[in-house]
Amino acid sequence: MGTLLKCYRPFFSLHLGTHRFTNPKRRIRCLSATTTSTNSFAAKSEIPASSELWLHNTMSRKKELFKPKVEGRVGMYVCGVTAYDLSHIGHARVYVTFDVLYRYLRHLGYEVTYVRNFTDVDDKIIARANELGEDPISLSRRYCEEFNRDMKSLHCLPPSVEPRVSDHMPQIIDMIKQIIENGHAYQVDGDVYFSVDKFPDYGRLSGRKLEDNRAGERVTVDSRKNNPADFALWKSAKEGEPFWDSPWGPGRPGWHIECSAMSAAYLSYSFDIHGGGMDLVFPHHENEIAQSCAACKQSDISYWIHNGFVTIDSEKMSKSLGNFFTIRQVIDAYHPLALRLFLLGSHYLSPINYSDVQLESTSERIFYIFQTLYDCESVVSQHDVSTLKDTIPPEILESINKFNDVFVTSMSDDLHSSVVFGALSDLLKTMNDLLHTRKGKKQALRIESLAALEKITRNVLSILGLMPASYAEILQQLKEKALKRAKLTEDQVLQKVKERNSARKNKEYEKSDTIRKDLAAVGINLMDNPDGTTWRPAVPLAIQQQLQVASS
Repeated sequence: MGTLLKCYRPFFSLHLGTHRFTNPKRRIRCLSATTTSTNSFAAKSEIPASSELWLHNTMSRKKELFKPKVEGRVGMYVCGVTAYDLSHIGHARVYVTFDVLYRYLRHLGYEVTYVRNFTDVDDKIIARANELGEDPISLSRRYCEEFNRDMKSLHCLPPSVEPRVSDHMPQIIDMIKQIIENGHAYQVDGDVYFSVDKFPDYGRLSGRKLEDNRAGERVTVDSRKNNPADFALWKSAKEGEPFWDSPWGPGRPGWHIECSAMSAAYLSYSFDIHGGGMDLVFPHHENEIAQSCAACKQSDISYWIHNGFVTIDSEKMSKSLGNFFTIRQVIDAYHPLALRLFLLGSHYLSPINYSDVQLESTSERIFYIFQTLYDCESVVSQHDVSTLKDTIPPEILESINKFNDVFVTSMSDDLHSSVVFGALSDLLKTMNDLLHTRKGKKQALRIESLAALEKITRNVLSILGLMPASYAEILQQLKEKALKRAKLTEDQVLQKVKERNSARKNKEYEKSDTIRKDLAAVGINLMDNPDGTTWRPAVPLAIQQQLQVASS
């Protein structure tokens, strides 16, 4: 064999954010469904009986009432990115979806151990590193950092731990040894393959039959395999690739074994939720189940949860198809919270079709939400809180209770966040009536009502990960993004406002209308009021017409 690239030594301690975890050097114990490991969790206080949550389980193909294995605590593992390039908005949908689940579980009072891995040893990483003349682990580390930057922009909370494959070789090798000892894998020339024929339940998650797994489609063609559908647990080292020592010779793990080993290391073989994109159902999660059960008969994950695809012209977005937009590309033009709102605007199971038309519409919507809350906050702040009464009119209380009921009912019914945003429209209209209409301004307990309405809206947006640092800040940021898309500066817009004011003063109404229409065409809406003319972002006229055609 030729000269190999590098033999990496595993790290036994990793520091991630505010959490510090030590990789267990011992053999991963095979635990029953009612037992927890030292890396897992112990019982806590009871969750209120009314805090029900129904989740769609891919395994049963139906919604099921969520019941954690350990009362008051939840273990959740979500498959992370293969870090060799910037992540696209298909990835954004996965991690925004599970961020909302993470947040909502915490809102219900659960203590959640959320594990999301990085794949930093993989064929794609090696190929990209060879193209760039870079060390594969260094390249992957760089893109892990870029991914975390994107997640922070999208308001995704950091997981409890983010394990990496390169730090967990002892656990991976240990699990492969267990699978071989249990008679479910075999060695061929330094490679180790899982024998699907030895696992009768193979295909249970995806519903695929074993004969559907034709070699060359989703499994590697290799005449040395006992069955063409057998998949690699360990790959022998090849020239120019990173490798680690193992009982079968130098090499590196196959793709699927990493998540089985790392989930067991941090959550035991038995935990509550395993998630990822729909594309992972087969082969990745199907193979995970086979591996984990082969290593430990008591392996048991209660809920398998998968989100739908992001599509472009009804075709799945992916790097391999080349029809993708990176998160970085999208948030360069649109505010990250506009992207988050767009992703949450459809139920997570449904496919969602990405387009600039949709992002423009969502950007206008989120500006309206925060402009309303900013106006509300501004009016309330003019009054001494200590002088406000602790009551509100019955009709306002009814509106708040109705919205709260919709929120709880919708989110508890498999995270239907889109229904929540529909109900939010009524609350925002009530706020704007109190803020701007003659009747609203005269309403009794107006300030108390505005304060209560702003509070419930803020609380719900916080749970959904949509609260900015301040209303004023996000409004300014949304304006800056709109100016960038319009290819204008604010000074240029204000100059146009001056020209229009002058035209109106001189009764040059055609010129005045032309200025307004020209700005509206690029997404800048002028608003006249007693204090003068202001501007706000809007959907460009051409896109408005597309939306009207689509809705007709």
